[in-house]
Amino acid sequence: MNNIIKLLFVVFISFLSSPSWSETFEDLVERNGLYYKKFTDVPFTGKKTGQWTGKIKNGKMEGLWKEYHKNGQLHSKMNFKDGKVNGLWEVYHDNGDFSAKRTYKDGKKDGTWEWFNEDGSLKRTETWVNGVEQ
Repeated sequence: MNNIIKLLFVVFISFLSSPSWSETFEDLVERNGLYYKKFTDVPFTGKKTGQWTGKIKNGKMEGLWKEYHKNGQLHSKMNFKDGKVNGLWEVYHDNGDFSAKRTYKDGKKDGTWEWFNEDGSLKRTETWVNGVEQ
């Protein structure tokens, strides 16, 4: 019986300290470009929930991230690689229509950037190469 209680206790403690718990940005702090759960010195690994949703690995944003408008509509979605924006970043008006399309490579602006009016018409474009506007 004592062994069963010990085993349940170990499982319970492991569950509480699991890195896969979801956190909001209010539960995390940023230090030197890395995210930590408050009151710890170990870079956070797990899911982030709330207005911004995505994964953090070893303190850095990783993979697909989404941000939502206050009304619940999707505001933007982007990808991160090793804590840097990488690939297409799509931004939406609060009515759900495209607001902008941007591309990044290793955290630097790269490619054609487009902005759209709320009616869907193209507002303006910019071209970037390795963080420098062309």
